Amino acid sequence: MVHHFGSKDGLRAAVDAYAGQAFDSLFTMNEHDLVESMTGDSWASVAEMFARAFPPGSPLPAYLRRLLLTNDPAGAALFGRWFAQTRHLLDTMGELGATRPSEDAAVRAAFLLVNDLAVLLLRNQVAAAIGVDPLTPEGMSRWAKEVTAVYQQGAFVSAPEEEHS
Repeated sequence: MVHHFGSKDGLRAAVDAYAGQAFDSLFTMNEHDLVESMTGDSWASVAEMFARAFPPGSPLPAYLRRLLLTNDPAGAALFGRWFAQTRHLLDTMGELGATRPSEDAAVRAAFLLVNDLAVLLLRNQVAAAIGVDPLTPEGMSRWAKEVTAVYQQGAFVSAPEEEHS
């Protein structure tokens, strides 16, 4: 350990970097392809991106969960990097006409990032609720399909106007 990483802290930093790269890999595809997969009917490609980053049995989701939920400096740095990537992606999508304008782009980016992280952070609870691990191919396909529908079409309708007689 000392020979390769210098210390226990060096080993931890290397593991933190490796875990962060798994999630970062979701953003590595060509921006145009990423935008298309998020705005078209290709919800399956979003599921495939997650499946590549977190193969079945991977310890990475639990490790990332710990980093993000313990107020760890490495977790804060990852969240900051992912927030910047989300913000940049939304800006790109806006330039392409793929998103509606936002009054507060920072809040929108944070909201979308938190929604995406929820499946990772609440994996066990989501699995119990929907009957399948959301990070498996089957679970992610179901999850991505519904999330895409909500993002594209919304989840709520306006209350019907009362008829005046």
